[in-house]
Amino acid sequence: MSEQVELTNPVDLSVGGMSGHIFRRFFHLAMFIIPVLYFEYGEDVAEKVGMTLDEVVATFVLVAVIGELIRLKLGFTVFGQREYESKQVSALAWGALAIGLVLLITPTKEYAYPLIFTLTFGDPFMGELRRKGIDSRNVILAACVFVLGIWLACWYVFGTPIIVCLIVAPIAVLAETPRLRYIDDNATMLLIPLAAVVTLEPFFNIM
Repeated sequence: MSEQVELTNPVDLSVGGMSGHIFRRFFHLAMFIIPVLYFEYGEDVAEKVGMTLDEVVATFVLVAVIGELIRLKLGFTVFGQREYESKQVSALAWGALAIGLVLLITPTKEYAYPLIFTLTFGDPFMGELRRKGIDSRNVILAACVFVLGIWLACWYVFGTPIIVCLIVAPIAVLAETPRLRYIDDNATMLLIPLAAVVTLEPFFNIM
């Protein structure tokens, strides 16, 4: 996320103003469908196109990367993007890359669902709290409760180890907080918890 977001209302930076901002939020929330499509229909789609599921995911990531490179070369933004994204990798591209890596590295329901749902629902939740002027400490506390709820729901539905839930949920929230100039929180909020999951998972396979 750009440093500009800390200083400026994100609505003012959005292409399309409030309408663009709302579209961006709805698009973000709609990403919850990605793991559903992956686990419910991915294998069938891969078989029909004569590829493995990993190859399908990698292809989508490559298409997103190439599309982003073309967009940056031309220097334009689309409805809902931030103005500063005309000169840097967009949140959408970072999100596509990070989700692709999650599905390639941890293609299991117990980890992919909570990781992707954390980004899908947790990031907009924190962003809207900040936009309402709530101080950072309370945003982090509220987000820890909210994101932990997501992970515990996945523990109940998908069998995510509860110890992993208790450890990774706050890591995911803290991973969103650094204000990095060129790396969007769509990346940090997925890739840092993903690294934690990959590190912790072998221990819980033994237990």
